[in-house]
Amino acid sequence: MAQERTVAFKGNPITLIGPELKAGDKAPNFTLNKNLLEEVTLQDYAGKIKLISVVPSLDTGVCDAQTRRFNEAASKLGDNVVILTVSADLPFAQARWCGAAGIDKVITLSDYKSNSFAESYGVLIKEFRLDMRAVFVVDANDTITYVEVLSEMTEHPNYENAIAAVQALL
Repeated sequence: MAQERTVAFKGNPITLIGPELKAGDKAPNFTLNKNLLEEVTLQDYAGKIKLISVVPSLDTGVCDAQTRRFNEAASKLGDNVVILTVSADLPFAQARWCGAAGIDKVITLSDYKSNSFAESYGVLIKEFRLDMRAVFVVDANDTITYVEVLSEMTEHPNYENAIAAVQALL
């Protein structure tokens, strides 16, 4: 039986499925869609520092702001850092949103097929089949060095702490 824990959406309880990952844990592998036909895994980003920004849907205000904020930070972090935004949005919706928002440095990846990323990273919202807002920083050796899983879905992550966690690895 998968692990479960409770967080909130607008003050109401929702259930997260999967492990509660911590700094020092090995990053679980994943398979996500870059577009409808192309899949990527953790190994596709081997040797890079990875900031994984997880959002429920790019078409909401906080998710939009979160993705824009990390896109802005990307140019200052250098070529050894990749910023991945993961959501359960369809790849078409992600591409449309990025085009409209002018997002060009963040790589959007879709967890729509199986929610396998969300389940292995402990951020699958049972009630909605969406990914809970979270930030993971993973070093070049695929060890997690920073985790923030929000306890309230509608709140912003701590952008400064996440960026500082990446900078500490440079």
